[in-house]
Amino acid sequence: MFTGIIEAVGEIRRIEPKGQDVTLEIATGKLDLSDVKLGDSIASNGVCLTVVALSSDSFCADLSTETLKRSNFASASRGARVNLEKAVTPTTRLGGHLVSGHVDALAEVVSRESTGRAIEFWLQAPEHLARYITEKGSICIDGISLTVNAVDGARFKLTIVPHTADETTMKGFQTGTKVNLEVDQIARYIERLMLGDKAAVSEAQPQSDVMALLGRTGFLK
Repeated sequence: MFTGIIEAVGEIRRIEPKGQDVTLEIATGKLDLSDVKLGDSIASNGVCLTVVALSSDSFCADLSTETLKRSNFASASRGARVNLEKAVTPTTRLGGHLVSGHVDALAEVVSRESTGRAIEFWLQAPEHLARYITEKGSICIDGISLTVNAVDGARFKLTIVPHTADETTMKGFQTGTKVNLEVDQIARYIERLMLGDKAAVSEAQPQSDVMALLGRTGFLK
């Protein structure tokens, strides 16, 4: 579990294909690895990766075909910068929101504009995830806990203050940049719970039925 508050920006040092899978070595920059051991989790661009090898300034992780399919690591290259966060401890300040590191899909930056000292981004999410994104709700982009400031269909706006831009990879985001997207866990669990006994049916519930059920129970106005 993570909070989405980035601790360091690292860099991909090595990419080693292994059949359909990949092993990455990530140089960790200023991230303190003194309390990290084999088997621990480190969120890398919002993807929960398991440490399989460790040095004083880097770690290695294996990426499955599922991870490559859902994240921007499929197109990653040596030297690419990544946002890093170690897993939370019971005493960690929850400065962002609850982030699992289980990326849902890719989103795409569709516009970037400076507003005062801040940067405003509009991003396009996959249509099937739009129902989980709400104004003033939380969202995780490349591992960063952010507040959604406006929503227009499957598009949403983020306003990035200078500190966040300086301490993450967001300063380098441009129109067309593909980013890892994780929606708020609570929204997903509510939708699943509202299915009740229908959740046990093997075939997926049509979205229209789910939305009708949420409407009948007062969750949609």
